[in-house]
Amino acid sequence: MLNPVRSALALLFTGLLASGACAREVAPAAHQFFRVNLPASAGQPATGRLLLFATEATAARAAAKDGEVTEVESSPFAPKQTALAAREVEHLAPGAGVLLDADDQAFPSGFSRLPPGDYLVQAVLDTQHDYNYHGRNGGDLVSPVVEVHLPSTAPPALALARTLPTPALWDLPTRYMSDTTKKHLAQARKQVRSIDFVSPALSAFWGRPIHMRGWVVLPPGYEASGKATYPAVYQTHGFGGDLHTQAGTAAMVFGAMQEKQLPPMIWVVLDESGATGTHEFADSVNNGPWGRALTTELIPALEREYRMDARSSGRFLTGHSSGGWATLWLQTRYPKVFGGTWSTSPDPSDFHDFTGVDLYAPHANVYHRADGTPYPLVRDKGKVLATYETFARMERVLGPYGGQMASFDWVFSPRGADGRPMPMFDRATGDVDPAVVAYWGEHYDIARRVKEHWSELKPDLDGKVHLVVGTADTFYLDGAAHRLKAVLDGLGAKSDFRFLPGRTHMDLYTQGKDHQGLLKQMAWEMYAVARPESKLKRVAIAP
Repeated sequence: MLNPVRSALALLFTGLLASGACAREVAPAAHQFFRVNLPASAGQPATGRLLLFATEATAARAAAKDGEVTEVESSPFAPKQTALAAREVEHLAPGAGVLLDADDQAFPSGFSRLPPGDYLVQAVLDTQHDYNYHGRNGGDLVSPVVEVHLPSTAPPALALARTLPTPALWDLPTRYMSDTTKKHLAQARKQVRSIDFVSPALSAFWGRPIHMRGWVVLPPGYEASGKATYPAVYQTHGFGGDLHTQAGTAAMVFGAMQEKQLPPMIWVVLDESGATGTHEFADSVNNGPWGRALTTELIPALEREYRMDARSSGRFLTGHSSGGWATLWLQTRYPKVFGGTWSTSPDPSDFHDFTGVDLYAPHANVYHRADGTPYPLVRDKGKVLATYETFARMERVLGPYGGQMASFDWVFSPRGADGRPMPMFDRATGDVDPAVVAYWGEHYDIARRVKEHWSELKPDLDGKVHLVVGTADTFYLDGAAHRLKAVLDGLGAKSDFRFLPGRTHMDLYTQGKDHQGLLKQMAWEMYAVARPESKLKRVAIAP
């Protein structure tokens, strides 16, 4: 069933964008301005990216619980439901204000083109320039939600009256937890170990101390002075994850091992987030040598501290989405180090299908095909929710750092003359830069690298690639997975690819009532590789 609010707003903004074809027949509207103030009580000046969100009032209240709207927000899964405008602010003094031109940097178009009516608006000052990655975060300044009538000749006023609190690392939302995780959460808080490792290689690259962070989850019965060693699983998150969300993963793993739903292994739950997005443990000219730092510095340090099975047959990788690409990359780039990767829904592993776009095609464009039809990027149950263009344009307004498209550039691109990564495509037109793609392909196209270097990779890589993806993946990532499988099949390689019918990016792991069922299944498969003689069996969750 369609969401009536979402449908109404989609039609609203579709009509808004379509009206651009008639722009020459009407006089241009005056720009819509807003005044955003920092209360005198703020105590200190504020700097950041000022964001303004607006949504149609009646529809928003109809969709809200009890009709009360406490937050106006944009979403990549419904990018045209909320209008967005932005500008940079530097040293805004307490008691002072700034004018925001909501037609200058705006999405999906300038606010002066919104249909006349009542809107709910809210201002946010993104003080850390990480809205594209984290959304609203601790330290951001926000205004109350205010109803205004647009267009308005006088700039509507908003005040950045509240500072969002920063949650503690173990302040986890229990509503998303399984009963097993809740049961063992207090114990997990006490027993999960933190990782805070200063990498010599990354510090040398950046010229300042760079920390590698994460969590170590030890199995039940682990004794530091004992003789038993344990296989190790290196897990990392997808886009939007961080050390805080990884604490939730560590708590889930801890509880599942306590209940024997997971085999006794040491889990290393890694944070791959940063100011530029996810570094994906790639060795990058922009982000630094994260793969080398992990394999030659952090892993040896952990194996000195914990009773890990320090053989390749005792080290495994797993991750989802961007974490899926990271673990697939690490396995193919450092095949002697790891005994196998179980990567799920990885970012594109073959750039002939970069979420549907062939980046190598002549005159490639990520916004539209040669016939002018748009490339979709986000889907759900067969319905396109966002195109590549709408996704990229919204990210551009939210800010230059931390978005998914910018994150790819920071990982894969050569460095430009200005010291920043060269963009793979023009954000205004969607045109692909073939020189940048050539660099991407030479260094980070996993299918290409495996094909070109198979003779040297085969002894250490054959049989170690396990990949699971849904046939209805939300971001069309099943396409590149099929291509990687075809390459490996053509080489005669042993591999394990599973395409789960009808599964999306979001429900891939669910088995019955267990939302982490696939992770547990994969963990037992890893354990069978490391301990083939073991008689341990998985304890299933009751249906």
